Amino acid sequence: MSYELTGRLIAKYETVQRTQTFKTREFVVEKSEDIGGRVITNYVKFQCVQDKTAMIDRFTIGESVKVYFNIKGSKWEKNGQVNYITNLDAWRMESINLQQDGGQAASIPEHVGNNLSTPADLDDLPF
Repeated sequence: MSYELTGRLIAKYETVQRTQTFKTREFVVEKSEDIGGRVITNYVKFQCVQDKTAMIDRFTIGESVKVYFNIKGSKWEKNGQVNYITNLDAWRMESINLQQDGGQAASIPEHVGNNLSTPADLDDLPF
């Protein structure tokens, strides 16, 4: 299953060669949300693997991005101890321009997401 998250790129790290044939790279996206009048900020660390490690190069710190990722989990055992590891594996990343039309917010028809309340809104028939 695939997920996505939009936020601001705040950190990107160097590629790490884990084994002779496996490499990873991590980056962090800051996501702020207004929940009940209170702004909550989360910092989400993603990893890229193999050929995806280079995709971060074209983005700059502070840029708004949308990250597409999968959630991966693994079990790790050492010296009789069991540990579970969860990774957010990014496989695609896009630049997001939150302001469009020369600095104006993108326009959305007023009735989208609202109940249609006036006769003019209800009369969308072509005749």
